[in-house]
Amino acid sequence: MLRIAIQKSGRLSDDSLKLIRECGISFISSSLKLKTESTNFPLEILFLRDDDIPGYVADGVADIGIVGQNVLVEEGMQHLTVEELGFSKCRLSLAVPKGENYSSIQDLNGKNIATSYPNLLQAYLSERGVQANIHTISGSVEIAPSIGLADAICDIVSSGSTLISNGLKEVERVFKSQAVLIANKELNAEKQEILEKLLFRIHAVQRAQRAKYILLNAPNDKVAEISKLLPGVKSPTVLPLLEEGWSSLHSVVNEDDFWDKIEKLKAAGAQGILVVPIEKMII
Repeated sequence: MLRIAIQKSGRLSDDSLKLIRECGISFISSSLKLKTESTNFPLEILFLRDDDIPGYVADGVADIGIVGQNVLVEEGMQHLTVEELGFSKCRLSLAVPKGENYSSIQDLNGKNIATSYPNLLQAYLSERGVQANIHTISGSVEIAPSIGLADAICDIVSSGSTLISNGLKEVERVFKSQAVLIANKELNAEKQEILEKLLFRIHAVQRAQRAKYILLNAPNDKVAEISKLLPGVKSPTVLPLLEEGWSSLHSVVNEDDFWDKIEKLKAAGAQGILVVPIEKMII
């Protein structure tokens, strides 16, 4: 059985459990349980503090884990990374009181900065020749300026609403982060095989998230032109319609250029365009 460690609560935990379920893996979770087992896949799930996950995986207590890149790099364990997962995206940012005049990073020379990520912050400041006093604290970093503990903070930001509610403004982006899958480097052959099966499922889910299934009708004299806009996995499927002179085309388009494709398809003569989400995509 493969043992995976995930954060016990919060957005990263929710997103991680969602991914596991989307991979067709069933389990029963409870806020009162610190571990659970899948009923249809050889996977045991441990619910841990995010800061502990890299160490548990490195030591072999857990075989794999899902953790934020910010935690992984802060702990100096980025070598454990197997896969970037693309969810729980956020950034580590510097923020100062909103009434503070701020022109550049040099304004923080000699200032006190509160953070839970001293290593990432120190690296960022050193690269820019800034010398500041870093105060390492855990939790409630946003309150530090208002109680006189620090002149600025460096903390994780998603929407920025927490900063605003605490009278702060974001002034520098230190590090971009997302969820990553990490693994112990000494997995035995049996556990490595289970990990490969899990990765196969994850990749199928990820491809589906970035793609849309599209169906449309087109006059036969436009099929060749429209087909060039719809490469799909290999090429679009073309089926004759009951109405003579018309065909139905089925294909897959990437989410990133979806709307651009739609405009070009309509200009080329496509009609009755139907777009459907894809649950899994295996190639």
